[in-house]
Amino acid sequence: MESVTKHGVILERTDLNFENLGVLNPAIYQEGNTIHMFYRAAQIGNFSSIGYCKLEGPLKVIERASEPIISPEYIYEIHGVEDPRITKIEDLYYLSYAAYDGINVFGAYAVSKDLKKFKKKGIITPKFLIKEYSDLLRHGLKNSCIFDSLLFNLNLNYPLDQSIESKIYVWDKNVVFFPKKINGKFAVFHRLFPSIQLLYFNKPSELTVEFWREYISNLSQHIVMSPKYEHETSHIGSGSPPIETKEGWLIIYHSVEKREKGLVYHASAALLDLNNPLKVIARLKKPLISPTEYYERHGYVNYVVFPTGTAIFNDRLYIYYGAADDKIAVASININDLLLELKNNKNENERP
Repeated sequence: MESVTKHGVILERTDLNFENLGVLNPAIYQEGNTIHMFYRAAQIGNFSSIGYCKLEGPLKVIERASEPIISPEYIYEIHGVEDPRITKIEDLYYLSYAAYDGINVFGAYAVSKDLKKFKKKGIITPKFLIKEYSDLLRHGLKNSCIFDSLLFNLNLNYPLDQSIESKIYVWDKNVVFFPKKINGKFAVFHRLFPSIQLLYFNKPSELTVEFWREYISNLSQHIVMSPKYEHETSHIGSGSPPIETKEGWLIIYHSVEKREKGLVYHASAALLDLNNPLKVIARLKKPLISPTEYYERHGYVNYVVFPTGTAIFNDRLYIYYGAADDKIAVASININDLLLELKNNKNENERP
C-alpha cells in the first residue's frame, strides 16, 4: 500500500472570540467539488461551538463564517457543542455532536434541510449515573474478565469524589450516523468506553430508559470493535461516517495508545459487512495516520490525530482531522490501495 500523503494544516484559529483557542475535529459533507466543513471552534476557557467554512476541492478554503453556525443553548451543552460529524440520510442532514455541560458528555444531534439552519433534536445516548451503569454491566456481562476490564477503565475515567458522585453520568461520545438506513433502521456508532458500539432504532422516541437498560445489560452484543493492537492500548472510537464501498463499509476511526508520557491518538481503518456492520471483515494492524509532524505533536493537546470527516476526489480518500486539538489538517491515500490492503487483513473475529 502506498504511504499516506500529508497535506498539512488547512485551518487554524483566528482572533474571533468563538475560535480564539483553536479549531479542530471537523464534520465534512461533500457536494461534487465543494466541501462543507463544520468544525469545532474553541474559545479561551475551552467553551466550544461549531463554525463553518467552505472548500473548493479538497484543500482550498474559499469561504469562512465569522460567527458560529451552532452554539450552546441548553444546560446539557452549556460548556460546549463539540466534535461534529455529518451525514445525509434520504433528504435530511444529520449533524451529531458531543454535548458537554462541564462535567458530563452525552451524544446529541441536530438536523437540517439546507446545511444552513439546524434544529437540535436533543440527547440520543443513555443517561445513567456511573453506579447504575456499572451495575447494568455487571448483570449483563457473563464474562467476568470483560467486566473487570470495563470497570477498571471506568475507574480510570471517573476517579469519583463522593461529593459529586451523584452528578457523574457515564460518558457516551463519538456518535456517528451511517449515511443510509440498514434493514429499514437508523444505524449509529457510539462509544461507551473503551469500544465502538452499534445502535439501531426506527425512531428516536424508542430510546427510552428501559431501552437503554436492556441495551447495556447486553452490551457485548452491540460491540463492533474493541481495542486490540498496540496502538489501541487505551481505547478506540468512531471517527468519520462510514463510506459505502463494494467491499463493505470503510470506516476511519481513532485509536488511542497509552504511553508512559501520556496518550497518543492515531487514525486507523477497518472494513465492515454492508448488511451487518457488526461483522468486521478486516482491520489494519497498524495505524493509517500517526502524529509524526510538528503540528500533530504540539498544540493544545500534544500527539493527536483525530479523524472526523472524509471526501473522495479522483479515487483519493481525503481524511480531515484535528491535529494536536487546535488546528485542522488533511491527509490522503488512494482508496483502492487502502481497500486492497484491508482485504489482505481479512478474517478478523472481533466479537467478544
